[in-house]
Formats: sequence, structure tokens, C-alpha cells
Amino acid sequence: MSRDTTVIRLRQPDAIDDPLTELAREGARRMLATVLVAEADAFVAMWKDVKLPDGRDRVVRHGHGPERTIQTGIGPVAVRRAKVRDRGKVGAMEKIRFTSSILPKWARRTKSLDALLPILYLRGISTGDFQEALSALLGKDAPNLSPAVISRLTAEWQTEYDAWQKRDLSARRYVYVWADGVYLQARMEANAECMLVLIGATPEGRKELVGFQTGVRESAQSWRELLVDVKRRGLAIAPDLAIGDGALGFWKAIDEVFPVTRHQRCWVHKIANVLNKVARSVQVNMKADLREIYGAPTRAAAEVAIDVFADKYGAKYDKAVACLTMDREALLAFFDFPAEHWDHLRTSNPIESVFATVRHRTVRTKERKDRCRKKPPG
Repeated sequence: MSRDTTVIRLRQPDAIDDPLTELAREGARRMLATVLVAEADAFVAMWKDVKLPDGRDRVVRHGHGPERTIQTGIGPVAVRRAKVRDRGKVGAMEKIRFTSSILPKWARRTKSLDALLPILYLRGISTGDFQEALSALLGKDAPNLSPAVISRLTAEWQTEYDAWQKRDLSARRYVYVWADGVYLQARMEANAECMLVLIGATPEGRKELVGFQTGVRESAQSWRELLVDVKRRGLAIAPDLAIGDGALGFWKAIDEVFPVTRHQRCWVHKIANVLNKVARSVQVNMKADLREIYGAPTRAAAEVAIDVFADKYGAKYDKAVACLTMDREALLAFFDFPAEHWDHLRTSNPIESVFATVRHRTVRTKERKDRCRKKPPG
């Protein structure tokens, strides 16, 4: 029987209002806009001693150009180019022209504005260190901006991040929460940092970013720190259901902080783990049988489908069956909630889908570098 909740509806996991996507996209836009203005201001300051005959500054800021769309790894980001004006008389003196090295006049995509920018922004706000993001935007040693300007920009972003991390949650209520650890492989380093992410669904059906911090994905202590922090800031009512991968240290932590919250294992992760224990020739049919379980019309039908699966594969593929049945209750918890929510509650995709493009691009880039290393000299 479906459990009654006050959730009106849940939006699709890949919808535009996905909170982590929006945070990354808006953060990238604001970071870019701020740096473009700072670059133009720095150029004007460089010419501050050059005056017109009447004593006015010859080189001044001149508003912004029209809004333009820059493609990034998680979609388009709208920006406006900062403009600089030389007020000197045409023909009487050589024109002083400002060209942004960050955003060339006709560029729709530059090397530094690829899939890495949103990830670098998230990495910056999760660690409080924006130096890597600024380096990607401005180039080595940020040639157009002084150290003082860079320090000011970093301080502004740090202040905003600190305020967000300390915001009051006493008026918030999350019926469902999704948890996952996202690896920020911005430069394909061997030991990438992991950002622990918590997304919640309000009773109105809107998904929001509840909290995030760097930590160890499998560590209960890391997750405990995050959960204790959101509870300390006022999140007093425990979520009805938490969704995530079984390997997370999150489960032990949430049992301590919100003991009444039920567990739902991510089916995407579970299917991958089960299929990993059998030969590739078996995987197609086994995957179809797993689909019969999570796609069942009722919990009772799903229970029967699990038993059928165990009988069919138990003798020959006992490890695969054990991998599935060990989490039987947590895999079927979503059936106790409204049927219209099931597609959202079976997986942690509301978090993972945000980084699919970036992960794919990172892997492809690394593969190309590996091939270049292995290529014999010609």
C-alpha cells in the first residue's frame, strides 16, 4: 500500500530546476560576469593618467555589450561583455582599444569556457578556494588582473559561500532526500576530491540543494558532519525517505542523525553491481529480469519477481543473487510511497545527471591523452 505524503508532484530529475545544475550554471555565469567587469576596470585603471585636453579621463567604462550565450559543459550561460570607450577625438590620436582576453569579441566558445568551468565553480565553493577556477578563466598568473583584484573577487565569493552555508533551515521541510558523492575531476588528477551532495524535495515537489561539502564518499563521519550541520541550522523534521548508493557512508550517518528516515537503494547502482558479477553473455537477460522487479506494478509483484530471479539464477550465479537480495527491503521501499513518485525515488540520478556531460568529456579527454602517450614515434 502506498504511503501518504503531502508532496504535490515531483518534477523530472533532469528538469531545468535541478538545483545542482542551476547552482553550477548560475555560479559560472556570475563568476564570468564579475571577472569580465574586473578585467575592463583594470584596463581603464591602466590608462587613468591619460587625459583629454579638458582634464577628463580619456579611457572610461562604457556599459555592456548585448547579452551573448556561451556554451559550457552543463548548457548555455548568458553573459554581457564589459565595454570600454576611448573618448579621444577620432583621427587626432591613435585609438586605444580594449579587447577582452577572457571573452574575445566574436567568440562563442573559448578553451577556458569548456566543460570545466561549472565544475571549477562548484569546486571553489565547496573548498572556499577559487584560484583554480580563476586560472582557468584568466590564464596562467591572470595577466589582466592584479593580485589585489583577484583577492577581492575570491573574498566576495567566499563571503557568499559562507552565507549560503550558514542559512537558516528551520522553515524548510524535505519529504525526500537524495545523497551521493560527486568526484570533481577538474584536471583529471589521480586522487580527485569528492563533494558530498544532499538534495531534498519539498512538499511542493521542488528539488533544492540542501547542503554539500568535500569529504570521503564511503565515510560515515564525513556524511555525519554534513547531516549534523543541516540539522543544527534548523532542519528538525526528518525526511520520509533517503535515496542513494549502498556503498555510501551516508546510511550509518543518517541512522544516527535522522533515525526514522527510511532507506531506498539506488537501482542504477545496484543493477551495475549485480551485472558485474556475471559474464557479459548473461547480462542482457539478467538486466531484463531485474527490470521486472523495479518496474513491477505493486510491491507484492516485485517481491514475487525477486523470488523468481533468485530461483532462476541462484544455483549458477549465487554472488549476483546475494548482491541483490541483501538489500531487498531497501530496494523496494519506494513502493510504499505514491506511485507517481516511483520514477524519481528509484535512483540518485537527480544528482548524477548533472555531471554526466562533464564526466564523459573528462574520460574522453583522458583517453586521447593516453593514446598520445602510447603512440610510437614516427
